[in-house]
Amino acid sequence: MPPKQKVSTHEPVSQLRRVKIVECDEPLVNYHDLCQELLLDDPVWDYTRETLLRQSVAERLCAAALALPKGYRLLVLEGWRPVHIQRRMWLGAYRRWKEKHPDWSETALKRLTNRFTAPLDERVPPPHTTGGAIDLRLADAKGRPLDMRSPFDSLDKRMFPFDAKGISEIARKHRMILKEAMESAGITNYPSEYWHWSFGDQGWAYRGGHDYALYGQIQPANYKPKKGEDTDEPLTWVADDTW
Repeated sequence: MPPKQKVSTHEPVSQLRRVKIVECDEPLVNYHDLCQELLLDDPVWDYTRETLLRQSVAERLCAAALALPKGYRLLVLEGWRPVHIQRRMWLGAYRRWKEKHPDWSETALKRLTNRFTAPLDERVPPPHTTGGAIDLRLADAKGRPLDMRSPFDSLDKRMFPFDAKGISEIARKHRMILKEAMESAGITNYPSEYWHWSFGDQGWAYRGGHDYALYGQIQPANYKPKKGEDTDEPLTWVADDTW
């Protein structure tokens, strides 16, 4: 990355393309098997989720879980994501934004969708397809999701940024607890989405000023898509209103 480059909280693809990837060939591992402290969150899209991350990311995530204050746990939504699911998720996200903003132009809708759901790009692999990114939130000791967005609803993009203005004191407190634990393990936040964290991918390299990313797109050996899931049909949003 060129020195003194101004870092954007939106991490635009045009700037991420300047971050080279030096693939380290680190394997994917099952993070849930590695660390029983981690909890699995309910799905937000209708498809089969994998519980995989690059080994270093999984180990760091476990360290973050153990660094939380007593009474808090990590609720992991997803790590590694197959390319065909990424493609269908983009289509599903586009459809959701179009339903919310029916009068917007296609250009505006695609721009908004790209901001929050990475399109497929060979030079900038979507973070989850590298195995270096994690979506998660904070839970209490019994695994119940904690408030991280009030008073906003789940589709209000004003509350998406980590330092969003107008969120409640309790939501901000929970975000800071999550931040302290994750950063203590070396995992950093994509500032435009409070739930999205990564290590080793281009976003991590960009926001941290690293010379290069460690992870490119990856797929487990002998991986086969689940039956009926490798299609061009948009995914369906199935989450309750806690997200």
